[in-house]
Amino acid sequence: MDMLKEMAIFAQVVDSGGFSAAARHLDITTSAVSRHVARLEAHLGGRLLLRTTRALSLTELGQQVHAACTRMLSTAREVHAMAGSYSARPNGVIRVSAPIVFGQTWLAPRLPGFLDLHPEVDVRLTLIDRTVDLAEDGVDLAIRIARELAPGLAARPLCAMRYVLVASPAYIRQHGEPAMPGDLPAHRCCYLGYGRFGPDWTLRRGQERAAVTVASRLTINNSAAIVALAETGGAIGLVPDFAAATALAAGRLQQVLPDWEFDEPYTGSVHAVYTPGRHVALKVRALIDYLLTAAPDTYR
Repeated sequence: MDMLKEMAIFAQVVDSGGFSAAARHLDITTSAVSRHVARLEAHLGGRLLLRTTRALSLTELGQQVHAACTRMLSTAREVHAMAGSYSARPNGVIRVSAPIVFGQTWLAPRLPGFLDLHPEVDVRLTLIDRTVDLAEDGVDLAIRIARELAPGLAARPLCAMRYVLVASPAYIRQHGEPAMPGDLPAHRCCYLGYGRFGPDWTLRRGQERAAVTVASRLTINNSAAIVALAETGGAIGLVPDFAAATALAAGRLQQVLPDWEFDEPYTGSVHAVYTPGRHVALKVRALIDYLLTAAPDTYR
């Protein structure tokens, strides 16, 4: 059984990128981590890691052992989830991943209510703008915003998401308010400047469709920063509705062209994604159900 612990610690060293980071994650000393890895190497009769002052790399044996450790930990989480699914009430730690701004503005404010309802559940929320691997990253529930999801995962739609154009009252007073999409190229616009996002926008209103290309001297890869820019009167911002909701409600921003909706890639839905199986942990089901009831009707 000690070897199983050593395998788990070795996997954490690799995943954390070093002994000190693994020790902090596991809440043990760095020397204890080193001893466990050394004992595993002794059990296996070979070096697993090549250590220098700057980097940590895997030997050929280390690569094979790490893959096996990852499978072992995935199976252990499966067994743990199975046990949790039969528990009388939700309990344990649930690890959640979400996009940064959505997590800040929509998800995090709702979690205290969930914790009040389920005092035996702890939430570990990680905000990151990349698609996490649920098994490899040890995530129980991931929030993803997309029109289509990769196969092989279970998902529940939480709410719809639309992009909106916003501007400050000061910007509107100084530059005027666009009346039609065709007016946008004459304005200063700011949008997400990465991936599939770009200056070519397609909007629709009922049966009407309009395609415009805006010129922008500034793009930002974070919608909260675009909201902040728009609040200063620096530009018309194109952001997800959840990012602008607070500023709109407070009157710091107003929606531009509210009757028009955006097509791809500026559209999508918010999903709660989890590993499929017969035994979904009760804590995961409880959080999904809570988020569904917490979602405003306008997003459902």
